[in-house]
Amino acid sequence: MLNGEDAAAIWLTLKLAAVTTALLLVAGTPLAWWLANTRSRWRGPVGALVALPLVLPPTVIGFYLLLLMGPQGYAGRLTQALGLGTLPFTFAGLVVGSLVYSLPFVVQPLQNAFAAIGRMPMEAAATLRAGPWDRFVSVVLPLARPGYLAAAVLGFAHTVGEFGVVLMIGGNIPGSTRVVSVQIYDHVEALEYGRAHWLAAGMVTLSFMILLLLYARRAAPWGRP
Repeated sequence: MLNGEDAAAIWLTLKLAAVTTALLLVAGTPLAWWLANTRSRWRGPVGALVALPLVLPPTVIGFYLLLLMGPQGYAGRLTQALGLGTLPFTFAGLVVGSLVYSLPFVVQPLQNAFAAIGRMPMEAAATLRAGPWDRFVSVVLPLARPGYLAAAVLGFAHTVGEFGVVLMIGGNIPGSTRVVSVQIYDHVEALEYGRAHWLAAGMVTLSFMILLLLYARRAAPWGRP
C-alpha cells in the first residue's frame, strides 16, 4: 500500500502538472498563434526550437537547464540578483524544466487548431467591425476549443510522466522535488516492488483515463470544431 511519502509524491506531481499546464496554455497561445499565421523566415527555426524536446534526451535538457539556472549560469545570476536564490532543487526549478520539456505538447496542438481555422472567420468578423481582441476571443477561441482540450490533456499527461528532466533539476528531495516517477525509481532500487507497483499502476490508470477523455471527446460530434 501507499505510505506518506508516496502520497506526498502524488500530490507534488499533480501540483506540478497543473501549474505547468496552466502556464503553458497562457504562454503557448501567442506563440502558437504566431507560428500558425506568420510568414516570417524565423517560423522554421522557432518551430524547430519548440519541437526540440521531442527528440532530445530528457537528461540533455535537464543538464543544460541545470547549468543555466545554477549559480554560474545566466539565469542563476539573474535570480540571485533579484534575491530569489537559485532555482535548481526547488519546486520552481521543476516548473521551469517542465515548461521547457512539455512545450511542444501544448504549442503544437494549439498551432494546428489555429491553422485549421483559417483566415475567413477572422475576415468575416472584421467586416462586422470587430477589433483584433474581439475577433480572437469571440471567433478564434471557440473554434479552437478542441485544440485547447488536446493541449491541456497532453501537456498535463506528459508532465505527470516526466523523469529525466525533473531528476536532473530537482534531485530527490522528499516533499519538495520528489515526484511520482522518481518515487517509483526509489522503490525499485530498494527492491520494494509492491510499492512501486501501486504507484506505477496508478500512473498507468491516470494516463489512460486522461487519454481516453481526449479521444472520446474527439469522437463525439460536439468535440469537432
